[in-house]
Amino acid sequence: MDCIALLEYCRPKELKDFIEVLHHLLPGWLWKDPFFFGMYSQTKQYLQGGVQSGEPRPQVIIPAAAFSGAINSFVLCPTELLKCRMQIQGTDSLVPMSSRYSSPLDCALKTVKNEGVTGIFRGGCATLLRESMGNATFFSVYEYMRYHLHSRIKPASSDYSGLIDIGIGIVTGGVSGIAFWLAVLPLDVAKTLIQTNPDKNSQRNPFVILSSIYKRAGLKGCYTGLGPTLSRAFPANAATIVTWELALKMLGIKHD
Repeated sequence: MDCIALLEYCRPKELKDFIEVLHHLLPGWLWKDPFFFGMYSQTKQYLQGGVQSGEPRPQVIIPAAAFSGAINSFVLCPTELLKCRMQIQGTDSLVPMSSRYSSPLDCALKTVKNEGVTGIFRGGCATLLRESMGNATFFSVYEYMRYHLHSRIKPASSDYSGLIDIGIGIVTGGVSGIAFWLAVLPLDVAKTLIQTNPDKNSQRNPFVILSSIYKRAGLKGCYTGLGPTLSRAFPANAATIVTWELALKMLGIKHD
């Protein structure tokens, strides 16, 4: 299969179809972030033990983020498989009309029927690597930026307020989101190819696939879609972090 051609095709061709996919999958995504951030916070607290948090410690942040990301990958993998397969279906010869899915549930049932229960977790290795490595990067950048910005701005400001907290959340969340995708976008490219290849016996090793892409298209091929991904990453992750921090404040939970 032409990997580069498939990557180009994976971009939604019609806004209407893309919105329809989001309509079906959005409810499942809404609880994903609270679950993930809750797990990260609890794991981080456990690894800290009784030690009062001061300057961020990589021996706490990295394993907590990587572990939480790895667990979260088991939720994300089937969800993203359904999303990717529904996005590419339709008019291309890669996806016969007879294989068109009417809904994510229909897609899931046909996948299990054709590939077995393990088929719904195709691309699981790539997803696990992306989430563990990506979130270790994300939270390392986030925690260090947050600590240093607060330590510099708070003493220097006589008007330190919630607005400054929100501003710091926007900057740290946005930059951390960009760092996430710069670190692991090639793994996401490989994951998409694995999940959308109609051949159930196709290659599933993300590193073999990336090696093939690199030989054909260079580093640019491994970072297909980098521009749109980064343009979405900043506002999306900024909003996520601000919401998380505000939720912690409303619940009276101290954010170390």
